[in-house]
Amino acid sequence: MAALEGPRWGPRSGHAPRVIVVLLHGYGADGNDLIDLAPHWAQAVPDALFISPHAPLPCEGGPYGRQWFSLQDRSPAMLLAGAQAARPLLDEAIAAECAAAGLPETHVALMGFSQGAMMALFTGLRRPAAPAAILAYCGRLIGEELLPAEIASRPPVLIVHGEVDEVVPAEASRAAEAALRQAGVPVESLYAPGLAHGIDDAGLSAGALFLQRAAEGLSPPA
Repeated sequence: MAALEGPRWGPRSGHAPRVIVVLLHGYGADGNDLIDLAPHWAQAVPDALFISPHAPLPCEGGPYGRQWFSLQDRSPAMLLAGAQAARPLLDEAIAAECAAAGLPETHVALMGFSQGAMMALFTGLRRPAAPAAILAYCGRLIGEELLPAEIASRPPVLIVHGEVDEVVPAEASRAAEAALRQAGVPVESLYAPGLAHGIDDAGLSAGALFLQRAAEGLSPPA
């Protein structure tokens, strides 16, 4: 993906891709962490190319893994600065992948987990070419106060979060949901009782259906 590399999978159909699903991993992981979602979700979107880029920075918290931005200072100002710095790389990668596939940039769905969900929301809502969908698992909305001035598109958003998440509390997703609705963004949400910081079968199924609906709503590439 331009300056961002990582594993890819599909399309399951064997045809040229009709939609690109970009999977954004969490802090301390890498692109290999989410690419295993592709075979499951490809049953719902067989013409999707799944791409799971490695975040641009080595993880400061250990010898392995990557990060989209630092979490040493978790103040809102520093989280915002980190997302702002990472966003251009993701934007460039999306543009490059769409150009290579001959697809308009509206034929992209962004999915993220934890820090990746923060990047999916931050980047996707600021893209003039609205993504087909944004799926945010166990994340939060960074730069909420800037969103009214900076929002460039209102793609459908799916928010999924475990109710007993001790890493990113579910309240962060509830606040994101409220802010997105206030901004006129169509939102669906699923809060999973008993689930900690992860994705369960219900969340996977919700994501598959969300992607399927988004892909079905796309016009054929010119």
